Amino acid sequence: MSKEVFILGEVREGRIHSVTYELLSWGRYLSDKLKVTLSALLLSHNLKGIDEAIYYGADRVYYFDHSLLKVFNVEVYGDVLIPFIKETKPEIILAGATTIGRTIMPYIAGKIKTGLTADCTSLDIEENSGLLLQTRPAIGGNVLATIKTPLYKPQMATVRPRGRRPLERDIKKDGSIEIIKPDININPKMELLDFKPRLEGVSLEDAEIVISGGKGLKDPKNFSLLFEISKLLESSGVGASRTVVDMGWVEYSHQVGLSGKTVNPKVYIAVGISGAVQHLAGMMDSESIIAINKDPEAPIFQVADLGIIGDALEILPVLKRRLEERKR
Repeated sequence: MSKEVFILGEVREGRIHSVTYELLSWGRYLSDKLKVTLSALLLSHNLKGIDEAIYYGADRVYYFDHSLLKVFNVEVYGDVLIPFIKETKPEIILAGATTIGRTIMPYIAGKIKTGLTADCTSLDIEENSGLLLQTRPAIGGNVLATIKTPLYKPQMATVRPRGRRPLERDIKKDGSIEIIKPDININPKMELLDFKPRLEGVSLEDAEIVISGGKGLKDPKNFSLLFEISKLLESSGVGASRTVVDMGWVEYSHQVGLSGKTVNPKVYIAVGISGAVQHLAGMMDSESIIAINKDPEAPIFQVADLGIIGDALEILPVLKRRLEERKR
């Protein structure tokens, strides 16, 4: 078994994505405790700026370069990573709890027959055993469970984005880069027919401000207010409760909660959302929570940093007007 902690970096639109630098911060903390090497795995084609992974904490970068790796495909990525992991036998593998991480990590764990803890909010090393302590919400977010994988290696976990700040960029840091040209011999069952980039806005996971709506908006047409307010804010996205998604008010891509997306923005604004435990589990790690609800007994107020008791349809137009004035 190699003395390495692996982080599975992400590349989007030809650039190393920010979640990679957050993972390097987690990996640096764990590898320093274990006194082992921290390595970043990057899969792409003709990637520029590979040194950035070194500057943000990696001791070594394994860069897999192939035209089939330019766009994520779980079967192709698995065909490259699984033999490499079996050969190198790292102690720990970390990935982001993103669409890519949540897809590829269980695929790998199943193939190499080891455990995987998903959606971790905290990671540490047990003092005596040196095992990875993987902490995540459980039972609808009501408790935090700490999980260990004592019998199988590598120990694998996905970590929620924005759970840890990247390290300071250090251009003087030394490290090695190994470029691997994999021989990919697989006919994937999935074929990429087309790729349509996001036309506007940011993904919920990347948004620094999320404004979410629930049944308190009374009518699906009123969701337009949230989208209009979101456009007035920088790095923002629109979320929704499961109830209104099930009712067809907005698409599933906006759903926040256990069965939707997990977000932890700087500011989370819950509009007309009562605060069921399933919804809270998807946004409870937000830095600041603002709740707008006309029911003073709504559970959302128990976790809110700022609570506004009132009719959302009276408050939102005021908020929109103030933001427009500020923008002017």
